[in-house]
Amino acid sequence: MGSSVASTAWPAVPPPNAAAAARRAHALVACSRGSGFAVLLVGVMAVGVGDALAGDAFEGITGPYGERMRYDEKGLTWSFPEQDVKLLIGGRLQVDTGAVGLSRPVLRDAFPDNVAVRRAWVEPTLTIGKSWLVAFQYDFNDPLLPIKDAFVAWKGVPNTNLTLGNMKVPFSLEWLESSNDTLFAERSLANALVPERRFGLSVGHHGRAWTAVAGLFGNAASNGVVGDGTAVAARATYAPILKDDVTLHLGLAGIHRRRSRGDDDFSLSTRAEAFLFGRPFVDTGTIAEVASVSQLGAEVAYRTGPYLVQAEYIRADVERFGGLPTLGFQGGYVEGSVVLNSGGRDYGLAPKGGTTYAVFKGVEVAGSQRVSRGGAGVFEVSARYSAIDLDDRAHRGGSERDVSVGLSWYPEPNIRFIANYVHGRVRPGTGQEDLGRRSFSVDAFVARVQLYW
Repeated sequence: MGSSVASTAWPAVPPPNAAAAARRAHALVACSRGSGFAVLLVGVMAVGVGDALAGDAFEGITGPYGERMRYDEKGLTWSFPEQDVKLLIGGRLQVDTGAVGLSRPVLRDAFPDNVAVRRAWVEPTLTIGKSWLVAFQYDFNDPLLPIKDAFVAWKGVPNTNLTLGNMKVPFSLEWLESSNDTLFAERSLANALVPERRFGLSVGHHGRAWTAVAGLFGNAASNGVVGDGTAVAARATYAPILKDDVTLHLGLAGIHRRRSRGDDDFSLSTRAEAFLFGRPFVDTGTIAEVASVSQLGAEVAYRTGPYLVQAEYIRADVERFGGLPTLGFQGGYVEGSVVLNSGGRDYGLAPKGGTTYAVFKGVEVAGSQRVSRGGAGVFEVSARYSAIDLDDRAHRGGSERDVSVGLSWYPEPNIRFIANYVHGRVRPGTGQEDLGRRSFSVDAFVARVQLYW
């Protein structure tokens, strides 16, 4: 075991029965509201971060019911002897830097900053027994949609997950994978056709090699739950090959959202696979009189040892009131990676809560490979081709094709450095007059420092 700070035991008190678990959970939440908790949290993390990065742990005091506080690479955890209540406080910090070259000089202001914080999340997770999970994520760097996951999940039925709250709509393999684990710093162009998190109710179930999840969703919690109509979404996956070192994944997902004339504006747009771009290059602008939006996605992935290849195709159809013509948009990607000096990415069939079924996890770093223990870390190379087409009929939102290559270095289990090069070819739409009518090229280099615990 790693080094630890000696703990101070309080007078032994017999732990209460299981019925008191909820009372202790309530006490933990109430304690977290006090200023003393914030001081304790900062102090524990400051003292324990060195040991945690080296794979050791910082042990805090023991409470009257045997509750213990621990800080390691997984975050700050309170746990009880009977393991019926546990509070984990995790987070993630992602900082980007980069440079861009554009074939059109007038677009130089499209890349306004060379350094920016991409994500700054705090992520507390509370588990009560084996059946309840409460998850919350807040991004201090996102003024528009700061609330990410914010849900309660119940797992009282075997292999079943019932979730209520703000969560990812079950659609797209790439979208459901964590931002800590994606092959590149940013998801593909096709992710513009995937909705953000929404507030709703979902139910998921899985067998040995298959998953099925469906739900009813409104608007995002940050936007007030209503105002974007009501959507029904479902995703099903099957892994005809599912072994420790070989996985073949197939998936199909669909969303249908009904809207009213009083709902929020609807549009689709995307940046050129780099957060540092200050604006999108393809953009439908506001589409008037949207009555419904239907999305269909197909996904396939194959992993053998350190090699992974995955691809998706997404189609979005927008129906409108008043007999206006239906608009159709599409996008997709093919990407792959090779982990050079370690095993490949594991396949996660079922989540602890929410809708993130059947996804590939992040790269693992063995103890002997940690830089803090004399190793060189783990390296991964990746490549991707992605495309999006927001043109249909007289509505010209533009199209883009990107080719990207990347290198990731994982010196520790919770640290990642990313370097991406993106070459894009853009055909702007009619709604972006300042971009002109002629196609132009984009070349961007992006580097990211990523911490997660």
